Amino acid sequence: MKDSIKITWIIVSAVFAIALIGGLIYWNVNAPKNELSVTGSSTIKAMPDLVSVYFTVDTSGLTALAAKDANSLISAKVIENLVKIGLERDEIATESFNIYEDFVWENGRQRSKGFKATNSLKVVLDSEKMEKVGEVIDAGVNGGAMISYINFELSTEKENYYKAIAFENAAEDARIKAESIASGLNKEVGSLVSVSAQEFGYRPWPLYASAGAESDVAQAKAAVTNIQPGEKEVTGQVNAVFKIV
Repeated sequence: MKDSIKITWIIVSAVFAIALIGGLIYWNVNAPKNELSVTGSSTIKAMPDLVSVYFTVDTSGLTALAAKDANSLISAKVIENLVKIGLERDEIATESFNIYEDFVWENGRQRSKGFKATNSLKVVLDSEKMEKVGEVIDAGVNGGAMISYINFELSTEKENYYKAIAFENAAEDARIKAESIASGLNKEVGSLVSVSAQEFGYRPWPLYASAGAESDVAQAKAAVTNIQPGEKEVTGQVNAVFKIV
């Protein structure tokens, strides 16, 4: 009998302990938290330090090898022309290279026209060589390439520099917002609970983009006449959670 009572008491105690722990967990999860979540943002001026010219070399052949070889010859000529006007080899990069079979529909049936090869080349000009952009266009087109687009861009060093400023200003904006909201609630901002970087808003700024399969050389050269970068906008955004007391 005593053993039976003891076992019952142990079971009751265990159930009570489990219920107590469950209640504490529920309260911890669902109890109102004195926390404030804010999003801080900033917009700053950035000066592009690069001009990038993107070329496309398209070739066709009855076989994949023939299309590739034809593309290699034109690409080599384009690079040779660019080096001749004073560019370094490391200022010219291959962005992508693709070979695929080209099909056409005729009388409801798919027929192979052979193969196509596409090579995308990127030429990067720093601030000391920006004035060569017109020569770069001529060198690429005379070599057999088409112009895809031309952008103002930031170097990795400059992008990181502006990113640091943008996020610092966004974090400050988040703090100001939190303090203003807390003040309106007769509260004060306490310790920082968490913070995360949401976005750095930078995209290359277009100067020229080809409207179709054929690039307009005159239009591209007009777009870069007397090229001046000018200040552009980049943005930063962070999310911060503070305790309020």
